Amino acid sequence: MTQKCSGKKRIISFDLDMTLLNHKNWKIPDSALEALELLRRDSVIVIASGRNMDHEMSSMYKELINPDAIIHMNGTRVVAESEVLYEHFMDKERLRALLTFAENRGISLGLSVNGGDYYLNPDQVRAFDVIRWGESQRSFKDAWKLIEMPVRTLVYIGGPKQAKMLQEQFPDFKFPMFSDKMGADIVEKECSKAKGLLRLCQYYRIDRKETIAFGDSMNDYEMLQEAGLGIAMGNATDNLKTVADYVTDNIDEDGVWKACRYFHLI
Repeated sequence: MTQKCSGKKRIISFDLDMTLLNHKNWKIPDSALEALELLRRDSVIVIASGRNMDHEMSSMYKELINPDAIIHMNGTRVVAESEVLYEHFMDKERLRALLTFAENRGISLGLSVNGGDYYLNPDQVRAFDVIRWGESQRSFKDAWKLIEMPVRTLVYIGGPKQAKMLQEQFPDFKFPMFSDKMGADIVEKECSKAKGLLRLCQYYRIDRKETIAFGDSMNDYEMLQEAGLGIAMGNATDNLKTVADYVTDNIDEDGVWKACRYFHLI
């Protein structure tokens, strides 16, 4: 891996959904955008998301934020200055076992990719979409086609009870719940946003102690633990707040801006 001396003091990593991107209006608060512009003067700006930030539903936010580096899909793809530092694809046998178990028990999980929504038990996905967004506009495909695809992560749609059961049945995977507790990412245990952050530390030659991470959901848990300073949003899940060094205000109360001011970053 190439190493780069950026001349920047620190790395600041931001989760996207409900950390920078408010789901109430699907906008990034103006105060957060202003903070990002001030921070980039002396800090490496990173998006660390469960999303594929190159996907058509996410690329507009990538362009708006204009990060120096991206930790895609919970650390399964790490890119800095357009250089791919790391890629990981899900083991096919693990994937087959997980899909079989979920299908037999009526559990909804899958992946949206290349304009298609490859989910088991799609009726449940539609129902959760209506609760979240008031409608569902999915283009559902055969979820078993995932076996033929290069899959990095999956998404589970449902509540904590089934997520816990999946975790017990499949210890090689992690199922970190979203902050709204209506779903979870599915990631193999060897990957995380935290490991992505460490890869960026190596690339930029910046010590881990000089990293700051913002998040709201359980897929940010390891990253907030690993960072020199872990900041949870006020709207974060309670379990994430327990490992954060600092809890700021909600996303719609200028939480990112206020935390940056509190720590004299801007």
